[in-house]
Amino acid sequence: MTPDVRPFVAGNWKMNGLSGSLAEIEAMRLGADAGEAGAAELVVCPPATLLAQAAFKLSGSKLGLGGQDCHPEASGAFTGDISAPMLKDAGASYVIVGHSERRTHHHETDELVRAKAQAALKAGLTPIVCVGETLAEREAGQQAAVVIRQLRRSLPPETTSETVVIAYEPVWAIGTGLTPTFGDIAVVHNGIRALLTEIGGPSSAKTRILYGGSVKPTNCREILTLNNVDGALIGGASLKAADFLAIAAAYR
Repeated sequence: MTPDVRPFVAGNWKMNGLSGSLAEIEAMRLGADAGEAGAAELVVCPPATLLAQAAFKLSGSKLGLGGQDCHPEASGAFTGDISAPMLKDAGASYVIVGHSERRTHHHETDELVRAKAQAALKAGLTPIVCVGETLAEREAGQQAAVVIRQLRRSLPPETTSETVVIAYEPVWAIGTGLTPTFGDIAVVHNGIRALLTEIGGPSSAKTRILYGGSVKPTNCREILTLNNVDGALIGGASLKAADFLAIAAAYR
């Protein structure tokens, strides 16, 4: 954890969830409002089809709401895409950009991720900018170089600790059940902190850095207490309120 930084736990539902899944969000709301996450800020990012309904349920709640992606343009002839102003209008306060699944399956570049982050900021959203290396890059010893390159190119110049959240997700650990050693996680997060301080100075030195990649109730406490790990971006374990809240309870 970083001193004087409020922890942050976000759930990325990915392409999962129908209207019946709103019951899980309601259970998360009850847990958040009951203080089950202590001082941590909690956010859930369901599919776009559930955002408006979820926002209605979360009105006045301590549980925040986020989108999973946005287009860099505010509007236009982009069939099937969702803009940052649309997410804001639907009730979101955050949006994930640059997730490895977008970078891999949709061939998103660092430059596109930066444009999306800037669009989010312009719309009044906080972007959660994701970075992380593949297994091949890790085995080639390129882990640090990849993460640093992605950060330098993906972060908008107006990044500050109040406007942007970073999420480090080693691609090979997402949905595989594999997790880096605690030492590996600490090294990367320390490196990200050093880079943020270098490129942004005091205004970004306390930017929250989340870890993502097979975070579960059984391993969260050790991960979330590591130096410069300020929270988690959770995938599969966020689909069930009990698991999501059990992870967040590490901050109680």
